[in-house]
Amino acid sequence: MIKVVKVDNATEAADKAFEVMKEYIKPGKVLGLATGSTPLGLYERMVKDHKENGTSYKEIKTFNLDEYVGLPITHPESYYAFMHRNLFDQIDIIEENTHVPSGLGEDLEAQAKHYDEMIDKDPVDIQLLGIGSDGHIAFNEPGTPFDSGTHVTDLAESTIRDNCRFFDNDMSKVPTQSVTQGIGTIMKAKNILLIATGANKAQAVKDMIEGPVDEACPASVLQKHPNVIVIVDEAAASMLK
Repeated sequence: MIKVVKVDNATEAADKAFEVMKEYIKPGKVLGLATGSTPLGLYERMVKDHKENGTSYKEIKTFNLDEYVGLPITHPESYYAFMHRNLFDQIDIIEENTHVPSGLGEDLEAQAKHYDEMIDKDPVDIQLLGIGSDGHIAFNEPGTPFDSGTHVTDLAESTIRDNCRFFDNDMSKVPTQSVTQGIGTIMKAKNILLIATGANKAQAVKDMIEGPVDEACPASVLQKHPNVIVIVDEAAASMLK
């Protein structure tokens, strides 16, 4: 079941997302985290809360959704670096309790399987998601099977184009593959929080919430999850009935 929360703008979306997330920032909880521009406002509020109120992450574990294939963790656009820059280095979380898939190694599929095994051992209490303009969640592009586990995937041209802004607007610099949690892995989370802002997400939001459950829109599978909150600003909600 999807609960839709409409707000006016991206700032209010981040405020509302923090209201939801803070209920899970407690000892023993497992947070599923995301990268990209969508969660930055939420992470800023998590850092502010930690610094001003002393909210601790020492007994919290995290699992990230995905990572580019071929980027070392020292690359500024690796998702490992992104998470440390925007969240981990500014709170008191223990490094060994943070998990980001590895896009390096000789057997990425074996590593992906192990990542799922770790998540099965520590089930995610709340999974944060964004949504791509084509309806993808994590790097699960249209056509990805709904029962997929963590896997190596080729990025769609539209995704490469969307991420080009992080690589000097040079599409040739954007990795063409990623390791991503599969849709089946994401659906195991006990609760899901998705944030969507901007007019470019309006069609994807409509398809996710009002369209058929179809692999052509990966996010539409969330209609089958029992506990989903979708926070949308006015622009992203513009095509909803």
